[in-house]
Amino acid sequence: APPNRAWLFAAVVGLCAAGAAGYAAHVALRREAAATAAPAHAAAARPVTALGTAPGTTARLLYRSTALGETYGRVMLAELGPAGAQHKLTPLQCERVHFAAGHGVCLQAKRGVITTYQARLFNAAFELTQRYELAGPPSRARVSPDGRLAAMTVFVSGHGYSNGDFTTRTSVIDAHSGRAVVDDLESFSVTRDGAPFKAANFNFWGVTFARDANRFYATLGSGEQRYLVEGDLAARRMRVVHDAVECPSLSPDNRRIAFKRRLGSDSGGRVTWRLYVLDLASATETALQRETRNVDDQVEWLNDDEIVYALPDDSASSSAATSSWALAADGSAEPRPLLPFAFSPAVLRD
Repeated sequence: APPNRAWLFAAVVGLCAAGAAGYAAHVALRREAAATAAPAHAAAARPVTALGTAPGTTARLLYRSTALGETYGRVMLAELGPAGAQHKLTPLQCERVHFAAGHGVCLQAKRGVITTYQARLFNAAFELTQRYELAGPPSRARVSPDGRLAAMTVFVSGHGYSNGDFTTRTSVIDAHSGRAVVDDLESFSVTRDGAPFKAANFNFWGVTFARDANRFYATLGSGEQRYLVEGDLAARRMRVVHDAVECPSLSPDNRRIAFKRRLGSDSGGRVTWRLYVLDLASATETALQRETRNVDDQVEWLNDDEIVYALPDDSASSSAATSSWALAADGSAEPRPLLPFAFSPAVLRD
């Protein structure tokens, strides 16, 4: 090749190499910062042995720590206030956690030659009170606002909601005794537009309870279709009330449901979900378009105005790291970081 072409080629190769090296250094620095932040986060946490009152806080949350080190998988208590957040370390280790009105549920994996799964009920002193055996890996967990019931979803086959190739089991248990109220929601009758609705491939997941605990909402999946169902525990029945709803979460005022909606998938099969809020009285939807990332979670309501959810933390050195974010439920503001190294956030309500 002529000398000038050879020089140009060498320059381009050099620039590409420098750019790649610069990007690699940038990623390494971000991961190094996250790796040093995780021990600092853990060191700042103080042990806590009971959930008492916390004057001066604006919100309190339990969450599963995803920080590398001694706190990984442990349940933490975050107390948010004007000066920031205080993080406290509880005795619990959970895959999913939720708590309401003095009663909590902790979904655990007992790993070994054969991994087994349990739901452990606990009280405000973090004492484990009851045990309920689970049929597969934990996916979702909720305690009713009055603390009477706990619902949990597990995968019996498959490990994600990105396609129809999975089977779930959703159970409801008495949070006091640990006995099953409903072993599997598939035993309930379902109607759609007033007519019986049934298919062999029905799956249910993501229970969210109303104030009275007897009424609940959940996702019904049938192949690629998703429906919002409203259920009556005493009558053992459900009815379809809306289409294209996954992982519903009922607002504290019981008027709205935040949920994720599947918008499609790319050539690699990766599914895109986006967040919405449904007004139950008017059936009006609000797309929360300021959150452009892929939220694969059952969100929690921080209060009547904001929701909270977990997202993978790309800046962390561990692929398992997540952080929790808050987002205005009316779509009026950008998402804001809430808790670092946090998964399965559960808001404690007075």
